[in-house]
Amino acid sequence: MLASAQQDIDGRLRAGMASLGLEPAGAGVDTLAQFVSLLVRWNEAFNLTGPCSPEEMVPRHVLDSLTALPFLAGTDVLDLGTGAGLPGIPLAVLDPHRRYTLLDSKGKKTRFVTQAIGELGLDNVAVVQARVEAFAPEQPFDTVITRAFSSLEHFVQSCQHLTAAGGRLVAMKGLYPEEELKPLLRTVTSVEVSSVDVPGLDAERHVVIIEP
Repeated sequence: MLASAQQDIDGRLRAGMASLGLEPAGAGVDTLAQFVSLLVRWNEAFNLTGPCSPEEMVPRHVLDSLTALPFLAGTDVLDLGTGAGLPGIPLAVLDPHRRYTLLDSKGKKTRFVTQAIGELGLDNVAVVQARVEAFAPEQPFDTVITRAFSSLEHFVQSCQHLTAAGGRLVAMKGLYPEEELKPLLRTVTSVEVSSVDVPGLDAERHVVIIEP
């Protein structure tokens, strides 16, 4: 990425993080900008996120991921269906005191994520290639988060064996998922939906917090 483009990405990240109330520390911004560069390079060959310019990646993928930070609980977080490391990698960059496990069944996705965490120097992230039904961690997770998994009902059903007692599920959605919420109300302890604003993104975003 050209120096001028890199400076533009840095500026967009700093402004966006400030709008989210996050401290735009220099090291964190640099690492997130490097992550965007990696996404751009790998996306050309492997289509990890679909067609997307570096400028679009900042709000659509990085800042969008960071809106979930206030909704996490505990110290061990599973990013289910992480894809290109979203939301797990941006969260891990700004949240080094938690441990993140990034799970995906597709080899090209986990190869990218493994390469990315190595180049970014993230020591609080582990990568697992497996289907969610076959994943058997040594210990369950305090938070299971997903950004692009499936319906909320399927999400809850898939995570029964992955969630610690008193843990929570966090699903990142676009429009308010009214129809998806209806079957959940009979089967879970608590459901809350929060609207979030992503700086630079003109689209609805919601975060669903579920206590199974």
